[in-house]
Amino acid sequence: MSFGDPNNPYGPPQGQQPGYPPQAPQAPQGQPGYGYPQAPQGPPPQQGYGYPQGQPAYPGFPGGNVMPIEMPGLMKTARVLLFILAGFQLLFGVIAGIAVGAAQDVSNGVGSGDATDTLAGLGFLVAALMVALGALSIFLGVKFKNGGSGIRITTIVYASLMIIGGLVNTISGGGGSATFGGLISLAIAGIILGSMVNSAASTWFNRPRY
Repeated sequence: MSFGDPNNPYGPPQGQQPGYPPQAPQAPQGQPGYGYPQAPQGPPPQQGYGYPQGQPAYPGFPGGNVMPIEMPGLMKTARVLLFILAGFQLLFGVIAGIAVGAAQDVSNGVGSGDATDTLAGLGFLVAALMVALGALSIFLGVKFKNGGSGIRITTIVYASLMIIGGLVNTISGGGGSATFGGLISLAIAGIILGSMVNSAASTWFNRPRY
């Protein structure tokens, strides 16, 4: 039986029986068919544990982006006042010590040194106390930056004692230099004490430190 001329372009393709519709070519096994999206190869990417991908850790925890806490403005003012107060205390203590020493030298020169020894001793004690208070004011001012609740309590006690001393000087000064000094001490100590007893000071000195 003759199936026609194999060179005839209008005849059926070679290898196919006439009278049957042409069959579409089959794709190889394991290969996706043409015109269909290919499935992604390999296992799906795994998500991180606890946090979505691409988002930073929350601030405030160890290992995260910890935001620094700034010192409140009222506490900055109290810190500056402590440094100013320390300067006056150190200056007064040095001047008082020099003045007491000079007065004692004059007293010894005129032969009355024995009678003024007690007064000279008290004068040197006051001068040493003022220098010590100046050193304490500087210490507290420096520790404002990274100190804890102990620095806050010490500053409260210190400011309270300053207020008591200022009241005594103001009342017993008789309108002189002691009264003026007492008023200055009251103003400075009042600001320092007020900055230590509010909630901002509690938050600052009790803040977490990493």
